[in-house]
Amino acid sequence: MDIDFNKNKDGLIPAIIQDATTKNVLMLGYMNAEALKKTQDTKLVTFFSRSKQRLWTKGEESGNVLNLVAIKLDCDNDTLLINVNPKGPTCHKGTDTCWNETNTENFGFISKLESTIEDRRTNATGEKSYVASLFEKGINKIAQKVGEEAVEVVIEAKDNDDNLFLNESADLLFHYLMLLQAKGFKLNAVVDVLKGREK
Repeated sequence: MDIDFNKNKDGLIPAIIQDATTKNVLMLGYMNAEALKKTQDTKLVTFFSRSKQRLWTKGEESGNVLNLVAIKLDCDNDTLLINVNPKGPTCHKGTDTCWNETNTENFGFISKLESTIEDRRTNATGEKSYVASLFEKGINKIAQKVGEEAVEVVIEAKDNDDNLFLNESADLLFHYLMLLQAKGFKLNAVVDVLKGREK
């Protein structure tokens, strides 16, 4: 890597720390050439601490180390993206990230949809939503809806109307997410099973 440590007078470059699995940003630190070399040699992320004015391996006191997975250099050769497997919380305040976020796998809009389903299920008041009413009918009704939607997806897959196929697929996924929650799970549990099958 052709890293430009001389861009700043102090010889430090930013190192963005990202969880290799969840892709969440955990923290930002600074490295000089010596810190980078130690990180590569030990496979434990080491920074140059600006406050202590010395090399500092994350977790050297707490045990919450950052195990190195990969290092990437940006297009200007002056910022590192470091993928890690964290052991324990990353922030010195005890949180998963330095932005006080939970370091869980996020599936973008699907995760947002899961949160909406959970909210409608647990906070049903007054005029009930479709989600709340279906949960009220119980797991058998939710499972039945998943079966119905699956059959409709198969039927539409054999036809030539892509719009109908996609709409039925969306209905199937929506009801499947509800069924997962009815069983006490979220999509990440299924993803974990799939990852376990990866060869």
